[in-house]
Amino acid sequence: MATNRHLSQVSVAEMLPPEISQALLVQQPALQLIYDTAPIGLAFLSPDCRYLQINERLTEICGISVEDHLGRSVRDCVPALAEAVEAIVGSIMKTGEPVLGVEVAGQRADRTEERSWVTYWHPLRNPSGEIVGVNVAAEEVTERKRAEQAVRSARDAAETALHNLRETQKSLIEAEKLAALGRLVAGVAHEINNPVGTSLTVASALARRSGLIAQEMSLGTLKRSSLSDFLGAVQQASAQLQDSLNRAAELIQSFKQVAADRNNSDLRSFDLCDLTEQVAVGLRPALPKQRVSLNVQCQANLAMSSYPGSYGQVLTNLFLNSIAHAFPDSRKGTIDIKVRDAGAGHVEITFADDGCGMSADVRKQAFDPFFTTRRHQGCTGLGLHIVYSVVTDRLGGRLDFDSEPGEGTVVRLILPRQAPVGLCRE
Repeated sequence: MATNRHLSQVSVAEMLPPEISQALLVQQPALQLIYDTAPIGLAFLSPDCRYLQINERLTEICGISVEDHLGRSVRDCVPALAEAVEAIVGSIMKTGEPVLGVEVAGQRADRTEERSWVTYWHPLRNPSGEIVGVNVAAEEVTERKRAEQAVRSARDAAETALHNLRETQKSLIEAEKLAALGRLVAGVAHEINNPVGTSLTVASALARRSGLIAQEMSLGTLKRSSLSDFLGAVQQASAQLQDSLNRAAELIQSFKQVAADRNNSDLRSFDLCDLTEQVAVGLRPALPKQRVSLNVQCQANLAMSSYPGSYGQVLTNLFLNSIAHAFPDSRKGTIDIKVRDAGAGHVEITFADDGCGMSADVRKQAFDPFFTTRRHQGCTGLGLHIVYSVVTDRLGGRLDFDSEPGEGTVVRLILPRQAPVGLCRE
């Protein structure tokens, strides 16, 4: 077969201009051996784009045999690539510079799959330096292209999945914020119900006593002792009504302020001690009755320019996390919130409980999203993650915590008194 090819190529060379024919004859038979054994496609083209030499590897592009290529033009053998090939050969003949790394893709008539090659084009010169043709080398990269496409598809799928996960996480975080607020609403509503209920009871009793006194007056049977008893009851009822309604008004005002802060994302100035006390008023109704106490110690006159709603969200989540995890089985305990100046334009908020504490494994994952030890009880594992995100992203602060089994948990927040502008919002 190699001999037949050699004869065919010699006969072709005899019909070519002397300089090209001489170039081909000089290359035989060593070049033929390279062509036959090369793992890549090889060809030699005349200046007018005819195949003067080609190996079987390169015929894979179009499926035409080696013999049927020789002496024929590129336009006859692979018309789809003719324009590009002629442009490359023309450029080399004009500039004398090789053309490297040109990618070629095509689909043979007898095949269904598209294949790809990377081609390299170099001029062949005669002894006088004149370009007499172009050597072509083509490396098939079909499998590499398919692998690259598979990687791109996998990457796109992963990016889509990550985007969906982030959107889901964002939705769950917003739902958790609303759920936390809902738990506070339930606690505050229950707490308000007590003074309002007491006020209704006292008012009903007072109305009944007033009716009796009015009846005695109309009958002329009213005694001084009865009037004195009634006036004493009125004074006592008035004091009870005032205390109960003041308590209800205090709860409502505190909750209104906390709710307004959470709904308002604007930066504003406030006193940190006053805000902490207001948040605590809204938190106390959620305390397990007569089992856990909440104590607040604040240094006075800590002026802040920050996001009060975000700060309230942090305290709320820390509080609810302690109630849910630190005091199992109706265990008694205490939650302490301490606020003080930390110097250098910062404040320190210490949130501590004397509950059951955390193991080393739990401590490592405490702020990870969706991590919880109470998933079977409906916990989402987002409470502390929200705390971390709001403190670091929204408030521009930092936090650390200590916790050991049986020794409670202490969370320390260091916040700037002037919150940075332009950070991510909660």
